Amino acid sequence: MATATAPTYTLFLGTFIHLPRKPTGADPGAKWRPALEINHGALWVSNSDGKIAGFDWSFSPADGDVNSLTEKLGLSGKVTEVVRAREERNEFFFPGFIDTHIHAPQYPNSGIFGSSTLLDWLETYTFPLESSFGDASKARAVYSRVIARTLANGTTCASYFATIHVPATNLLASLCHSRGQRALIGRVCMDNPSFCPDYYLDSSPESSVSKSKETIAHIHSIDPAGTLIHPILTPRFAPTCSPPALHGLAQLAQSYNPPLHIQTHLSENTGEISLVRELFPQSKDYTSVYDDFGLLTPRTILAHAVHLSPSERELIAARGAKVSHCPASNSALGSGLCAVRKLLEAGVEVGLGTDVSGGYNCSVLEAVRQGCLVSRLLRHSGTDDPGDGDDGEEVLSVEEGLYLATRGGAAVVDLAGEIGGFEVGMSFDAQMVRLGHSHTSSSPTAEHGVEAQGRPGNRSGGCVDWGS
Repeated sequence: MATATAPTYTLFLGTFIHLPRKPTGADPGAKWRPALEINHGALWVSNSDGKIAGFDWSFSPADGDVNSLTEKLGLSGKVTEVVRAREERNEFFFPGFIDTHIHAPQYPNSGIFGSSTLLDWLETYTFPLESSFGDASKARAVYSRVIARTLANGTTCASYFATIHVPATNLLASLCHSRGQRALIGRVCMDNPSFCPDYYLDSSPESSVSKSKETIAHIHSIDPAGTLIHPILTPRFAPTCSPPALHGLAQLAQSYNPPLHIQTHLSENTGEISLVRELFPQSKDYTSVYDDFGLLTPRTILAHAVHLSPSERELIAARGAKVSHCPASNSALGSGLCAVRKLLEAGVEVGLGTDVSGGYNCSVLEAVRQGCLVSRLLRHSGTDDPGDGDDGEEVLSVEEGLYLATRGGAAVVDLAGEIGGFEVGMSFDAQMVRLGHSHTSSSPTAEHGVEAQGRPGNRSGGCVDWGS
């Protein structure tokens, strides 16, 4: 009988900062505000599965060498590597950021929007770029860059929109898997010829469904256990999809156990809302379009959700669907100000999205900054007394912004028990931050450190700089 191999661990030493979980059963409307938890000491991670096996916040460098520490912790002979976040270099560990909405093929267009608003921006810049991803070499070049760049910005998990092209979408999934970035990967579905350009659309509703199945099969083949990569059905947004396609995608989602994730756009722009009203007159409102077709589920991510009525917020909460708040993109395209506090008080889980390329870069930390700033503008949006607004309740603190970037994002992608914080049993999905540090190499993995740890045998080097 073979002898079981003794477990081994990677030991992390330094300062660990995260946001606590929201108390179980807390009233969504209650005034719970997260505060940073800052701990100094040791945390060790299983090399077999990347899970946090334990921590000891009583240790400090002055207590002795690593051998003394491992003996104290009962880890003698079991530690294969030690990674330090050094105080003298302003380093600390923080949960990896979760980008709940990003268009990977649009990365070359980051910051290009001119004077456009959503619908003409799609026609002028976005559809022409995305249509070029039938070229596999171009897809590889762009997707390799966007994965490297998101990792360099501390994003260890992302929900990606790809394009309609199956080979390019499958390549994105494979590249994320090989780099160790956790990801939800969606082949974009768009078959409505009355809205989509004739050079960039699925040939039929059946094609939208069948091509999505091809990408799902590929993802299941490269990651059967779903350790890192998950498929996510991606009807681009209601105007791009015919009713049969929307219905077919809803049926496809429910044919899997558990049902597949779904991502789409909702109420980003007032012109878009008017268009949806024309295309789907039988539905009560934009949110109801997705609900009427069976696409509003607990595994649905709705990007933007800027212009919602109270009843729409209530419907989203009732169905358990989630929202990706994209403040930089909403501002860049002049879409509007999303009242995140109202979503939270309605019981809706909210995360942050960079929304490249409507958003001008792929930094979730920038989305935190913009989310906080946009929330302050809402104070001055009251119609009766422009300077009063909502008495300041809508303002998001920095801590709340960081919560949305980690714990909130984890809830949005259905990984709340897996990533977003430092707790025993969770994956050590983390970034090592060095304040005031910037990369001097063209490669984001050239310097010693840890960017995305928590995958057995896979670590991206290079500290993340929050100061730039």
